[in-house]
Amino acid sequence: MGNSPRTPGLAAGRLPAETLAQNFADLHEPLDSHEAAVAADRCYFCHDAPCMEACPTSIDIPLFIRQIATDTPLAAARTILEQNILGGMCARVCPTETLCEEVCVRETAEGKPVEIGRLQRFATDAAMSHGPQPFSRAVPSGKSVAVVGAGPAGLACAHRLAMHGHDVVVYDAREKAGGLNEFGIASYKAVDGFAGREVDWLLGIGGIKVKTGQALGRDVDLDGLAAGHDAVFLGVGLGDVNTLGLAGEDLDGVGDAVDWIADLRQAGDMGSVSVGSNVVVIGGGMTAVDAAVQAKALGAGEVTLAYRRRQDQMKASGYEQELAATKGVRIVTEATPEAILGNGAIEAVEFSVTGSDERFRVTADQLLCAIGQKLVTVVGLDTEGGKIVVDDAGRTSREGVWAGGDCASGGDDLTVTAVAEGRDAAEDIHAVLTGVAG
Repeated sequence: MGNSPRTPGLAAGRLPAETLAQNFADLHEPLDSHEAAVAADRCYFCHDAPCMEACPTSIDIPLFIRQIATDTPLAAARTILEQNILGGMCARVCPTETLCEEVCVRETAEGKPVEIGRLQRFATDAAMSHGPQPFSRAVPSGKSVAVVGAGPAGLACAHRLAMHGHDVVVYDAREKAGGLNEFGIASYKAVDGFAGREVDWLLGIGGIKVKTGQALGRDVDLDGLAAGHDAVFLGVGLGDVNTLGLAGEDLDGVGDAVDWIADLRQAGDMGSVSVGSNVVVIGGGMTAVDAAVQAKALGAGEVTLAYRRRQDQMKASGYEQELAATKGVRIVTEATPEAILGNGAIEAVEFSVTGSDERFRVTADQLLCAIGQKLVTVVGLDTEGGKIVVDDAGRTSREGVWAGGDCASGGDDLTVTAVAEGRDAAEDIHAVLTGVAG
């Protein structure tokens, strides 16, 4: 798909630098010590802890909130990080409104949950600003593990393996580590280079070597990795994108939302990123919302997010949908894309009302598609439904090879789920390498 500057409506620098800074400021301001104490005081410290059950990484939420309430934020951070070493990023990007906070007793009783996500950020920010991480590497085991993919699953796996004393080599296709945390989320959710700082902090444990620019199937292959290491973990994510399958996808101004977000995240100057006057985003998930809101933040006049099903069927949470609406994004549901119109460059997108013959057009000089990603084929492993088949421990169909995160079957495509799967696979790899498991 093309995204050429020859497209009439695409332009950079639509807004002054001061406005851009405001538009891309931290989505949620961090709590100060007093605010954290007040927020923590609202927790009932439930003995059955429904919030903990709802957390994919099983953080002891009542405990860490009690530790904040007793003015021991570093202890709270350790409680979080023992289960989720990427707890800082998860505090920023987790859909807490559909996980821990949704089942909070305060939410059930009052419609206002304890601010678990912001409290988690308060604790983990305290730990990162304090200095080195609270974990150390065990005595070297003499074992080596290859981790493919430096995203949340791969990093969580690598860190836990390093804690156990194993040497880890992380291979990643991109020029820097971080995966979707670095390249795939809205800039206003993780400001000031937080994703990179968290990676550096995590790697401080030692025993982990990162090799960037190393793509599976191009620079390294599974046979070679298996021969050179005692175990292999795949956290490669979903490296390809779905397309609409319509004529016109090669018109100037038509692009993939994932790539566009990555370009924006890596831009040194957001004002240098081109955006249309009339932007259409197709999709109903978090990526679609992130693209739509950021297009508006860059100065697009009209942004339309079009989804082919009902609004209550969108994968983006209610909170994310409301965020898009409050930022000026128009959400159009039950809209199935039928044609991309233009002569060299996009001029409009034609939709049908889903399930009917009724059609309508939306003027567009930029189209961003966010209709899902798919796995780049991994030769030699069983796949199903476009993902690598794994068991509960993350073992694939090939002995000595594990997988987790978005590329693997079984879990939600969330950062926190990827962390849990990488962590748990590392524990099983350790058990196998030490002879504890078969």
